Amino acid sequence: MLNKAPKLKSTVKAKMKSNINVGPASEAMIELLTLLFLNSLAEEAKAKAFEEKSATIRAQHLKAVSKVSLKVLKKARG
Repeated sequence: MLNKAPKLKSTVKAKMKSNINVGPASEAMIELLTLLFLNSLAEEAKAKAFEEKSATIRAQHLKAVSKVSLKVLKKARG
């Protein structure tokens, strides 16, 4: 399993409002959704690298994809 999950859990707990109770099932769902988002971000960065005929995924590919993904997330948030 990933070693980063506890850090993610503590980050989510720190950013949520204190008056909201989140159950264990909801915490698991938040972690799964975050990992799914990161996985899709990695796939898009891989596609971007392939478009530019690069054999490796570089920071510039990830930055370009993350800017687009951030705009989509902001629109979805409302």
